[in-house]
Amino acid sequence: MDFAPARPITTTPSPASSRTFDPFQDTFKDTDFKTPMIRHILTVSAGTLISRVLGFLRDTLIAALLGAGPVADAFLVALQFINVARRALSEGSLNAALVPGYLRLRDNEGVIAATAFAGEVMGSLCLILIGIAVVFTGVMPLVIAVMAPGFVGHDTMQLAVTDARLMMPYFAFVGPTTVMMGVLNAERRFLLTAFSPVLFNLMMIAVILTLLVWRHDPQASATIIAGAVGVAGCFQMAVLIQRRPWRAGLATPLRISFSPRIRAFFRKAVPGMIANSGPQFLIVAGAIIASGAPAAVSWLYFANRLIELPLGMVGVAMGTVLMPEFTHAIQNDDRAALTHAQSRGVELALGLVLPATLGLMLLSQPIVGILFQHGAFTATDTAATAEALSVLALGLPAYVLVKVLAPAFFAREDTRTPLLATLAGIALAVSVGLLVSHTFGVAGIAASISLGAWGCAALLLWRGATSFGFSIDAAARRRLPRIALCAAIMGATLFTSQYFVAPVMETAPFFTRLTILGGMVAAGISFYGLLLDLFNVVSWGEAFGDLRENGTRGK
Repeated sequence: MDFAPARPITTTPSPASSRTFDPFQDTFKDTDFKTPMIRHILTVSAGTLISRVLGFLRDTLIAALLGAGPVADAFLVALQFINVARRALSEGSLNAALVPGYLRLRDNEGVIAATAFAGEVMGSLCLILIGIAVVFTGVMPLVIAVMAPGFVGHDTMQLAVTDARLMMPYFAFVGPTTVMMGVLNAERRFLLTAFSPVLFNLMMIAVILTLLVWRHDPQASATIIAGAVGVAGCFQMAVLIQRRPWRAGLATPLRISFSPRIRAFFRKAVPGMIANSGPQFLIVAGAIIASGAPAAVSWLYFANRLIELPLGMVGVAMGTVLMPEFTHAIQNDDRAALTHAQSRGVELALGLVLPATLGLMLLSQPIVGILFQHGAFTATDTAATAEALSVLALGLPAYVLVKVLAPAFFAREDTRTPLLATLAGIALAVSVGLLVSHTFGVAGIAASISLGAWGCAALLLWRGATSFGFSIDAAARRRLPRIALCAAIMGATLFTSQYFVAPVMETAPFFTRLTILGGMVAAGISFYGLLLDLFNVVSWGEAFGDLRENGTRGK
C-alpha cells in the first residue's frame, strides 16, 4: 500500500477540528477533539467492563474449584506474577513511550517510518520477553520466595513454583499483542484494543468450566489452569493479528534492533510500565506481607479483583484515551485542548469512580458472598474478603487520579516522575503494612495499600502543579463539588436501605439475593444519574445527542 505523507494537513481549521491523514482508511477525515474523547472513553470502558465481568466469572469459578487454602494461595501468587507482567505491558501502559514516539515519527517523517519503528519495537520486545521467560523459569524458586516469603519451608512453595513455570510461555505472546494494541491506540482505534482482553478470559473460562465438570482434585486442576494461561495468550494474539490494520502493515518490517532509537525507547518505556502498574505492584506488596497467614493471599486477591472492575472501566480507559489526546495537544502547543482534556478527564474519572467506591464499601459483604461463596469458598472466606474489599475501596479514587495524572507526564516523555511516585507509594504501603499487619490482619494490609495509592496520587498532583502547571478549567472546578455531593447523597441512601434489605438477604436463596443486589446497584446508579442532572452537572439528553451526532459524523 502506498501511503500519503503523514504530516497533518490543515485548511483554515476551526479551533476544535483539523484535517488529519487516516492510514487505516487511506483518506483524510475530520476529527473533533472534544466529544470523540468521551466516545473513545466509553468504547474502552465498555470493552474493559465486559473483560472484567468475564474476569469475575473466571475468578468465581477458580474460587469454587480451589477455595481459599494452600493450593489457591500458590496458584494466585503465580497468577499475580503474570498479571503484573501483563498489565505492565498492556492496558495502556506501553503507551507511555510508544504513543509519543510513534506519533512524532508519523507526523515528522511519515507513516512508513512510524510503522518501521513499531516493527522494531515488536521484534525487540519479543526477544527480551522470551529471554526473561527463560531466565525466570530457571530462578523461579527465588522469585516466589521474594513474592511470598511466607511460603518458604512449606509445600505451598513448590506448588507456586510449578504453576508459575507453566505460565511462562505467556511471555512469548504478550509482546506482539502489546505493540499492536499500542499502535492502534496511537491511531485512536480503540474498539479492537478494548475488546481484545475478552478473548483471554473466554479461553480461561472454558478450561475452568471443563475442570469443574470433569475433575475435583484442586492441585491437578491448578496445574492445568496454569498451563492454559499461555494457550489463552496465544489465542488472543492470533485473533488480533488477523485484523485488517495488521494486514495493512502497520508494524512492518518486523525485525530485532537495538539501535540508539530503540534503546532510548526502552529507557522511557520501562519506567512508564512500572509507573502505570502501580495498583498491581501495591497488591503484590500486600501479598508479600500476607503470605505468612493462611488464606490471606487469596482474600486480598479476590477483594482486589472487585476493585479492578471500576479501575479498569474508568482508570484504564482514561489512561488509554488521554495519552494520545495529551500528546497531540502538547505537540501542537494547544493549551486550550490540553486544559480541556485534563478537566474532562478529572471530571469523568471522579464522577464515575466515587459512586463505585461507596457502593463497594457499603455492599462488600453481599457482593463477595454472591460472587465467590460457592464450592470450596466458605462463609469465613467471604467475611475476610469483604473486610479487605471495604478498606481497599478507599484507595480507588487515588488509583483513578493516578491514571489521569500520569499521562500528562508520559505525553511530555517524562516517565521518571511517575516511576518515583509509584515507588514512593509502594514504600509507604510496605512500611505501614509491616507495622499494622500483626494487629489488624488483612484489613490492616488493605489499609496500607490504599494509603500507598493516595501517597502516589498526591506526589503526582504536586509535581504536575509545580512543574508544568497541571490545572483544570472553571467548569470542572464548579462541577466537582457537585459530583461529590451527588455521590454522598447516593451513598447515604444506599446505607439506609441496607437496614431493610440485609435481614431478607441473610436467609434468601441465591437467585433472590442476586436479584436484590442487582436491583440495589441499578437503583443506586439511576438515582446518582438523576442527581447529576438535578444538580446541573450533566444534561443526559444533550450528552446522548452529542454522542449520536459525533458517532454519525465519525462514520
